[in-house]
Amino acid sequence: MKKSPVVALDQPMVSEQSGIRYLHFDSPWVQGAMQVSKPNRLVLAYTQQMMSWLLFLQPQADAVIGQLGLGAGSLTRFCLKHLTNRLLVIEWNPNVVRVCQQFFNLSNQPRFEIFQEDAGQWVQNPRNVHSCDILMVDLYDAQARGPVRDSLDFYASCFEVLSPVGIMVVNLFGAHESFSQNVRNIELAFGGRLLFLPQIDEGNQIVLAFKGPPINVPWEDLYERAQQVETQYKLPARKWAKSMVTRLVKGELVLN
Repeated sequence: MKKSPVVALDQPMVSEQSGIRYLHFDSPWVQGAMQVSKPNRLVLAYTQQMMSWLLFLQPQADAVIGQLGLGAGSLTRFCLKHLTNRLLVIEWNPNVVRVCQQFFNLSNQPRFEIFQEDAGQWVQNPRNVHSCDILMVDLYDAQARGPVRDSLDFYASCFEVLSPVGIMVVNLFGAHESFSQNVRNIELAFGGRLLFLPQIDEGNQIVLAFKGPPINVPWEDLYERAQQVETQYKLPARKWAKSMVTRLVKGELVLN
């Protein structure tokens, strides 16, 4: 793990109930979860939705997946189990990394690298331009109510981190005051090419932002891909696809 200077940071806590292990800080908000008997399963609905990019991109062997914010390592474990891609994780808090290694089955692998670095600084570093094909953004502090990085500059830098054809997936809180500001900044950074998944009961709302050529996907093709994703990865992908019906133009999903 490549490190930045260590400062006093929040200490995560671990709890367990009914076979589910949770990571959280000194607040009622859960930062992540793991089913102890099936550690690679995505327990929380919003983490499942973070993988909705699979509807639009079949990850090639040389594709790189970036993850801003480690949480309980749920997305990391899932990707390492089900995909063969290189995985870059940016996590500022070394305490979170340590707890994930001790209690959340996070182990070192050759194609997996953690950078202890501020995500806002990482995306602005010129060395990371075009470094990722997928960028999953889940950046929350101990209070876990609004993203800690939400500026236009941040999202514009995320756009530059993506390869010429790429997707950013962001976890937002639909009812939080920061939601409209985040959406506005993402729209500006990505030219308005956004899709929203349905808000879940806990308030999370996942936003997909697209970089690359115009997208014109016939509904039949999108639903067929959703069936493939559901079968292969055991994710509710058909539900995601059905939520996009309202965006169809003459039977196609269009993002110009």
